[in-house]
Amino acid sequence: MIRLKDGFKGSKAYVLPPARVREMEACPLSSILHITDIGYYPHAEHHYRERSEPISQYVFIYCTSGTGWYEVAGHRYDVTTDTYFILPPDLPHSYGASASDPWTIYWIHFKGTLAGEFFDNNNLQPIELKPNVRSRIADRKAIFEEIMQILDHGFTRENLLYACSVFHHFLGTLRYLTQFRSISENEKGEYFNPVETAIHFMNENIEKPLKLRQIADFVGYSPSQFSLLFSKQTGFSPIEYFNQLKIKHACRLLDFSDLRINQVCHKVGISDSYYFSRLFSHIMGKSPSAYRQEIKG
Repeated sequence: MIRLKDGFKGSKAYVLPPARVREMEACPLSSILHITDIGYYPHAEHHYRERSEPISQYVFIYCTSGTGWYEVAGHRYDVTTDTYFILPPDLPHSYGASASDPWTIYWIHFKGTLAGEFFDNNNLQPIELKPNVRSRIADRKAIFEEIMQILDHGFTRENLLYACSVFHHFLGTLRYLTQFRSISENEKGEYFNPVETAIHFMNENIEKPLKLRQIADFVGYSPSQFSLLFSKQTGFSPIEYFNQLKIKHACRLLDFSDLRINQVCHKVGISDSYYFSRLFSHIMGKSPSAYRQEIKG
């Protein structure tokens, strides 16, 4: 049975039943690396967890926006956007979202005979994954989403084994970051195109409410210069184009996932579901619910 937690608006989470976890521990394919809990918390205001009694799993948290913190082994660490950290098993710890800018996180608890290979015992600090022209952050998020999507279909043995295999790949994108980033369409020795680079940056940050200045700063232009250049090449202002990308991604989620509409809007960086519906209707000519009904029908 799938258990969903809805503690935060737009959140999604799964806790595997103990019997399923034992099956994964006994199976040769999954005993090396397997999931026990997994989820996504957008804008997780007041999120806080303290474990004075250690647990047996590693805890992985990937912050995609906002900020937070964690404490382990007597040290406190700040967590910023586009960073991740892994907490080892058998150590008390605590973590939480900042009060002023609550984090959005993908998180997972995992175990296995090879789980420790993805954890550096000498480094408890958060690791940055800052966006650049080869960062492939959107690809990594899609891999994580795929794990949750397969669990949407139930905790069958085959589903769990596939989820474990995909998770192994996900951790590999972090462990072998240079190799993961090198497999990119941008690595062709082409000249620098600020508009193409900006569009890549938008896609990498589809879950964030980027401002014009943030996009312009990324490509090294003033907002006014960048807006003129972008509009000339695309026919749209940068923010108009970014909104179109958001709605395009929302359509994909409505097409191929069972996420509720209030979850979809958080996935594209819009916290107000009413504004999301208006923007979706303006671009697509119909509401998100009407779009989904037409596709599913």
